[in-house]
Amino acid sequence: MKNLFRHNPVIVAFSWIAVYLLIIILPLLVLLIYPSTPDRGFWTEFSVAVGFIALAMMALQFVLTARIGRIESSYGADILLGFHRYTSLVAFALVLLHPVILWIVQPQTLQLLDFPNAPWRARLAVLSTLSFILLVVTTLARKSLKIPYEPWRFSHSVLSVLAVVLAFGHTIGVSNYLGLFWKALLWTGLILAALWLIIYVRFIKPWLLMRYPYEVEEVRPERGDVWTLALRPVNHAGFRFQPGQFSWLTLNITPFSMREHPFSMSSSGDRSDRLEFGIKALGDFTRRIKDVRPGTRAYLDGPYGVFTIDRYWDSAGFVLIVGGIGITPILSILVTAAQRQDDRPFLLIYANKSWDDIPYRETLTELQAQLDLEIVHVLRNPPDDWEGETGYVDQALLERYLPIHRGSRHYFICAAAKMMDQVEHALGNLDVPVTNIHLEHYNLA
Repeated sequence: MKNLFRHNPVIVAFSWIAVYLLIIILPLLVLLIYPSTPDRGFWTEFSVAVGFIALAMMALQFVLTARIGRIESSYGADILLGFHRYTSLVAFALVLLHPVILWIVQPQTLQLLDFPNAPWRARLAVLSTLSFILLVVTTLARKSLKIPYEPWRFSHSVLSVLAVVLAFGHTIGVSNYLGLFWKALLWTGLILAALWLIIYVRFIKPWLLMRYPYEVEEVRPERGDVWTLALRPVNHAGFRFQPGQFSWLTLNITPFSMREHPFSMSSSGDRSDRLEFGIKALGDFTRRIKDVRPGTRAYLDGPYGVFTIDRYWDSAGFVLIVGGIGITPILSILVTAAQRQDDRPFLLIYANKSWDDIPYRETLTELQAQLDLEIVHVLRNPPDDWEGETGYVDQALLERYLPIHRGSRHYFICAAAKMMDQVEHALGNLDVPVTNIHLEHYNLA
């Protein structure tokens, strides 16, 4: 039974969910065990419970973003970060609901908004709420406000810590709910665990990464304004990875700077002495890749991700649906499969703007001689003599190429969000099981 629990991914995934739910509903359980006193009333106690649920959810955000291997490998980075975004919004709503309930049942508490004259516990609550509001606004409106990624990430971390620490200080100041020793111990332990994760991510992990440096070996231009960045480990063996996974890259600066960027490996997962990344010049950081010189120091935090065929060894074959630079993890999958002499069929449906913009076009052609690989190029702006597919990857196109027994294959999609949504919807209409569809987004931020 112990081995079943340890190795069954479904059981492990549901176990983490159960732990999460137990922690966030703990305040309500305590409210049921220790009902409100007559002088406080149910709604006052309910408001306090809502506040503690919000605090627990805020503290657990640090767990979701700490890249804990056992948790990340159960769901994948896409799902975890999506869950982080949605639960942050729920926690934000609860943070606002907590004082609103108090203001309704106890109108006199509105006096606590008089910041200069309010007690320090109320000031902490106001500052915590303002930190949370600023955090949410700058995150949701980051692109429209044109906030660069690196300053946003730093401010996001600072505001998160402020919101949680100030909120916990507020609860200590109120003290009613933490009157019993075991309650104070419980919540102190939760907050200390969150703070420990901050210390681990901000200081301990960068120190560990410093012990395993890499150097840039080559920067090679590819089609479509893409550059291949090749790294080699310095005085260590590097790491192997499951093809399709990604790492967080720190380039030419110390890991303590926290200026890291996620990129999928494009090289073989079985080769640890040279790791390659396909990077398209899209933003400030990626546009500078072409100027990076060999010998530049780099650090890698990885591997991460579940977007890999290694988890589906019993699959009859694979359908790979890609747009533009989404080819990067797929290229790793195909290169590794070729080295392993994988004889299963691969169907690659690859959408690009034009024939000359197709990254790794020649490499893919070479892989056709080594694999049972069919490539369907889809061009939005084809040349005059083009006889292949044009336009977009829609349901009609997929229906022309997908195998008859669609449930026997696994489908990997990596493209812009709009294309992925359309393809996922089309696959559902074509009776592809949802459990056989795997997605990888361009941008994790």
